[in-house]
Amino acid sequence: MTAALTEVVTSTVPEYLGHQPTVIDFFAGCGGTSAGLRDAGMRIAAAVDFDAAASATYRANFPEAEFHEVDIRKLGVDVFDHLIEKDAPLVFSACAPCQPYSSMRPSASRARPQERSLLLTLIPFMDRLKPDALIVENVPGLQKIPGGSTWNRFLRYLARAGYSTRWEVVDCRDYGVPQRRKRLVLLASRHGSIDLPEPTHGRDRQPYSTVRDWIGSLPAIEAGEAHPDDPLHRSGALGDLNLRRIMALPEGGSRSEWPADLWLDCHRNSKGHQDTYGRMKYDDTAPVLTTKCTDITNGRYGHPTQHRAISVREAALLQTFPPDFKFLGSLKSVTRQIGNAVPVLVSKAMGEHIVERLQASRFGDHG
Repeated sequence: MTAALTEVVTSTVPEYLGHQPTVIDFFAGCGGTSAGLRDAGMRIAAAVDFDAAASATYRANFPEAEFHEVDIRKLGVDVFDHLIEKDAPLVFSACAPCQPYSSMRPSASRARPQERSLLLTLIPFMDRLKPDALIVENVPGLQKIPGGSTWNRFLRYLARAGYSTRWEVVDCRDYGVPQRRKRLVLLASRHGSIDLPEPTHGRDRQPYSTVRDWIGSLPAIEAGEAHPDDPLHRSGALGDLNLRRIMALPEGGSRSEWPADLWLDCHRNSKGHQDTYGRMKYDDTAPVLTTKCTDITNGRYGHPTQHRAISVREAALLQTFPPDFKFLGSLKSVTRQIGNAVPVLVSKAMGEHIVERLQASRFGDHG
C-alpha cells in the first residue's frame, strides 16, 4: 500500500473529548463525507439519502449507521432523538445536491425551487438537536446567488442560532487529494469561533499528491476488462475508433495530437472541451472527476499509459476512497456515485479540525 493510501485509512478516536463525536450525515450519497469523518475518529450514527443506488453502497460500508432512504422533506424531525448520547458532541454534515449550482450546468435560475432550497431543510433538525458543529460542502457557485438565496438565508439562520461560521472555496489538492477540484466548504460551531484547517499540501508544504501516488501500483487491465482480484477495477469497453484514438495519445496528451483521420467534425469546428479524449499524466494531479469520469469522451479520463479510460476503482482512489471501499451498481451508476462524492481526505481534514476546535473550547455537557 502506498503512503497516500495509508493516509486515507488511518483513524484515531479523539479520546481526549471523553466521548466520540456523533455524526448525522444528511444527503450522504455513497459515503465520502462519512468515510472521512469516520477516519477522523467520529461515530457515524445515521445518514439520509433518497438515491437508491448510493444508499445501497452506503449501507454496505457503514453497517453500524441507521440509514433513512427517504426524501429529507418527508422525514420526521424527531427521528434521530434516540441516537443522541448525552455527553458526546453532535456533528451534522450536509452535502445537499449540487447540480443546480454546478459550472457544468446552465444558469442556477433554471433549477427547480425545491432543488435550490434543500439546505434549508436542515433547519428543523438543527433547532431540535442543536448540533455542536456543522460541516457543509458544495460546489462553488452556491454562495454567488444574490439576495435572499438559499446560502444567505442559511447563513442568517446560523447567526441567529448562535453559531460561529467560516466558509470559503477550497482547493482539494491542498488537503492531499490528487485532483484539481474546488469546493465550497462551511464549518460552524456552537462553542466559540471556528476557522478552516490549514492546507497540508502545496507551496512550502508537502508536494501535491499525484495520479501515480494513488493508482500507479494497480495492475494493468484492458478496455472492457475487470481484474479478477477486484471487480471494481474495471474499465468501460472501447469501440475500434476510440481505441485507435487513445492509442494515438502519449501520456498527458490531448486530441490535438491526433492524426487528421481520427478527428470528429465537431472537434474541427470547436475549440471547447479540449480535454475530451485526453490522457491523465502520472506525475500531475488529475482533472476534476465528474459523474462520467470513466468515459474518455467526457473529459481527460484516459489512463496515463494504458489504452483505456480509468477504471471505477481508479476513480474512487482519485477521490481518496479507501482501497477496500465497496460500490454497488452498474459501471454507470457507480461512476455517478463517485463523481458526486466528497473527497474523503477533505472530509477527514475538516473532521479532525472540528475535533480540535471542540477540544480547544473545553467542550462540556451536551445541550
